[in-house]
Amino acid sequence: MSEGELQKNHRERLRRRMAEAGFDAFHDYELLEYLLALVNRRGDTKALAKSLIAEFGSYGAVFAASHGELMRVKGLGERGVAAIRFVSAAASQLLREEAAARPVLSNWAAVEDYLRIAMAQLPREQFRILFLNSKNMLIRDHALSEGTVDQTAVHVRELVRLAIETRAAALIIVHNHPSGDPGPSRADIGMTETIKQALAPLGIALHDHIVVGANGQYSFRANGLL
Repeated sequence: MSEGELQKNHRERLRRRMAEAGFDAFHDYELLEYLLALVNRRGDTKALAKSLIAEFGSYGAVFAASHGELMRVKGLGERGVAAIRFVSAAASQLLREEAAARPVLSNWAAVEDYLRIAMAQLPREQFRILFLNSKNMLIRDHALSEGTVDQTAVHVRELVRLAIETRAAALIIVHNHPSGDPGPSRADIGMTETIKQALAPLGIALHDHIVVGANGQYSFRANGLL
């Protein structure tokens, strides 16, 4: 039996398992393998899926990787990259819509799910703002910057400008720690207080500052820092 026939039979077995048992019966690498098999019908997508997880460190990190990072993986190709990026974007959009469907403060689990998918596996720090209206409905979700979260003055000026432009009544600020540990640094605490003071004269509330890591999330509000 040729290599192509072996791959074809293996994919057919995967398809049957999916139809009979659903995706819950799959390992992480098998889910990724199945996705890649949809756009690569000839290559060894099992080996490719395992190499992707090894390269980026986890299943979730594969879907958080950028286009450029994925393109550097040998054997993946443009179609494989597009498939991974599409699934990542679709999952993020689905959770964003769920988070925006009800007032944020009464829909906190959906917000946490969205932030985990969107930010927990990012390889660089990202500073994000959730803008809320007077009913605490999400009206805008904006990634303000990537890199280190230590340019407080720049963040505050731009954040205030966007809050006024959006006519927000309240904000939730979010950033991630690529290290995985969501515990806040002294700089995080100082920046939060600076932003809170800048928003207060405008009558805009700072509901929370959430730090997202692969090991969990840290809420300033829940921990008495706001």
